Amino acid sequence: MKSYSPTFHPALLVIDVQNGFMSKGGSYDSLGMKISNYQQIIPKLTDLISICRKHNVPVFYTQAVRESSGIDLLTRTHRILPKAREERIKKRPICVRGTWDAKIVDDVKPTNKDHIVIKRRDSAFQDTETEVWLNSLKVNTLIFCGIDTSICVETSLRDGFNRGYDVILISDATASSNFRHYKTTIEHVKEYYGLVMKAKEMEKLMEANKNGYYLDKIKMIREKKNLLDPDYN
Repeated sequence: MKSYSPTFHPALLVIDVQNGFMSKGGSYDSLGMKISNYQQIIPKLTDLISICRKHNVPVFYTQAVRESSGIDLLTRTHRILPKAREERIKKRPICVRGTWDAKIVDDVKPTNKDHIVIKRRDSAFQDTETEVWLNSLKVNTLIFCGIDTSICVETSLRDGFNRGYDVILISDATASSNFRHYKTTIEHVKEYYGLVMKAKEMEKLMEANKNGYYLDKIKMIREKKNLLDPDYN
């Protein structure tokens, strides 16, 4: 069990910003799936990552991969899957390890100082090194961005919360292919798990932490609900 600390030691988790999901010519695009919502957040992802690097916040990228042999496909372990998900798996292997499809998109690619977590299921914590690495850096707060808001981002956020981390979701640096699902996750996080804010507000929180006013800033954000509401337009 993590011990409570009043200090702010955050890490940024960039979830699954990979060619297979977000890029033209990637698996999702080739399957005819809508990727425009994903592509629209790339500038905000870039801004958020730059903010975190500026403030020496460790950056973790998750990379969802599958083996070319198919040994780790969901169809190997599940007898009941939603039809659409099963059909995608059967039509095309997505983000096979070692391929361009699986790589982080060039616009937000990691540096040598960042950390890459290979995952094979929705959560950044399932069967990965994530928690070991976070604990080694004394991280107590997780900032989430990336895709898909209602699937891998939300699953990872919930797992992080249940492991004792404070959680923050950056509303303008995450996206879902289904806008209704995106809004539902935003509401879930605000009501039950942590804070929702935009990248610009995250930068203000970082500055407040640098100047010793982190807790005051958090209290202000919690009290002013308008700061938590994402701009859906």
